[in-house]
Order: sequence, then structure tokens, then C-alpha cells
Amino acid sequence: MNFPIPISLQAIASIIDAEVIGDENALANGINEIHKVAVGNLCFVDHPKYYSKCLESEATHIIINSKSVAIPTGKNLLFCTDPFEAYLKIVEKFRPFLPTNLPIAATAIIGEHTQIMPHVFIGENVVIGNNCIIHPNVTILPYTEIGNNVIIQSGTVIGSDAFYYNTKKDRKVWYKKMQSCGNVIIEDDVEIGANCTIDRGVTASTRIGAGTKLDNLIHIGHDMNIGENCLIASQVGIAGATTLENGVVLWGQVGVNKTITIGENAIVMGQSGVTASIAGNQVYMGTPAIPANEKRREFIWVKRIPSLWKKVME
Repeated sequence: MNFPIPISLQAIASIIDAEVIGDENALANGINEIHKVAVGNLCFVDHPKYYSKCLESEATHIIINSKSVAIPTGKNLLFCTDPFEAYLKIVEKFRPFLPTNLPIAATAIIGEHTQIMPHVFIGENVVIGNNCIIHPNVTILPYTEIGNNVIIQSGTVIGSDAFYYNTKKDRKVWYKKMQSCGNVIIEDDVEIGANCTIDRGVTASTRIGAGTKLDNLIHIGHDMNIGENCLIASQVGIAGATTLENGVVLWGQVGVNKTITIGENAIVMGQSGVTASIAGNQVYMGTPAIPANEKRREFIWVKRIPSLWKKVME
């Protein structure tokens, strides 16, 4: 999430009750979680296991609960006892929950010749381009950006919160919600089927590239980056922060793990499970998904096991 304008660390420290270690006049341009952080951003870390990863990331400013770490050149720390709660305070300050009683929020921008059917909800600060069709009972939550010539079928929800939690088993509530402050970006000529669910980014964007087509009953996790001209069939589920490069095809009921990449023009056959990154320009099947020709040979050998066993026992 980018701030409306860059904010000084001194001002940030006053919001989260933190001590600045470094240049208190340095400016932060936004806050992002570790998978999406960029130069000039704030990032938070609250466990020694992840100190190095955060300190060595692109983040310029780190909210942390230790003063004993070595500070990389050019970076600043904001020390506080609970960095996760500090993150929540920043989100609440700069991206608060925006309720509305209107079916279409007053701040929504809707382009020319776009058709909005009955019982559609469009939240605050949504932008929808030209020549779109939004079918009945679609929910488009705040800060979503939709391009031109987009079709969204009935019952789909766009921009719901990420399934993302801060976990600590030494407290009564183990899983505390990491408040989402990202959004969803849907580019031109995308079609989304009925009853799909598309989560917004935790702090950045979930993106669906131009020309991509989604069937019914698909779940797209937070911070997904789906390339252009992808084809995704019914009942596919994709976990957060995964990348589909251009031209990927996922057939029905494929499951895809988090934080992996599926290469350009890869095809994954139905009911497969993609558990790790796979290269492009190949056909895959099975769980874990492997090249289809290899999997077919495996099936043949499995079918031969009874006859081979019989020979061994003779």
C-alpha cells in the first residue's frame, strides 16, 4: 500500500508509539509485507527467524522488536514492542474500513457504456472502465480497478480480504487477522465466471492480466499475478502470492500451491496438484504435477505391477 504522500518516520513513530533508530526525517512512501516490499517502503518483522530476511529485503524502513540487530547501510529501524500491532495501526490510519449503505458508492467511477445489473454492490474508490457488463449479485469491494470490456458473471466477489494471519501460539487467539490494505486489478478484456472469489492483496495488488478468461467457481488467492491470455477452468483453487505467466492453461479442479510460478504457456491437466514451480511450454498432470508423458509412463508401469508380482511369486 502506498501512502497518499510520503510520510516522515517521525510521524509514523508517533502513530505506532515507536522509537526511530536512524534518520527520523527520512520519508516512507508506503507499507508492504515481505513478499511485495519495495525501496522506500516500511516493512515489519516480529520474530528473530525472519529478522535477516526483512533487513536484507528491499524495504528501506523496518518496524522491529529488537535493538540488537545490525542495521544495513541506508536503512532505518522503528523499534516497538509489537510490530504486528504497529502494522495494524498504520493500516487503520491510511486505509480504514469504509462502510457504505449505498449499492454503488458515491466515490465509484464507472466508464461509458458499462452495464450494471440489479443487486450489484460496488464499494468505495472502485474504478470500472468502458463497455463492461457486471451481472446481478456481483460484489466489487473497495479500491478494485477494472479495465475496459470486462465481463463479470453473477455471484462473483472481487476484493475480499486475504486469508492471511499473524500466528503466535503463546496467546489465546493463535491466528490474528493481518488486515488487508491491497486491492485487485483486472485488466482489459477479462471474463470472470459465476461464483468466483478473488482476494485482494494483503498490502499490494492481486492482478489478472488482459485477455484472461475464468470459468465458474474459481478461487484466486491474495497477491496473485495472473498474466495475459490465461485460461482457467472451473473449480481451480490458487493460493496466495503465486504467479501465472502469460498463456497458462489450468483445467478443472487444479490446485496450485502458494508463492510459486507456473511458466509461460504451461498446460496443467484436470485434478492435478501443482506443489512447486514448473517451467513453461509443457503439459503437466498428476499430484505433484510432472510432465504428462512421464506421468503416463508411470500409469502404465503401475498397471503392470500385478503381472510383475505374479511372475516374481511363480
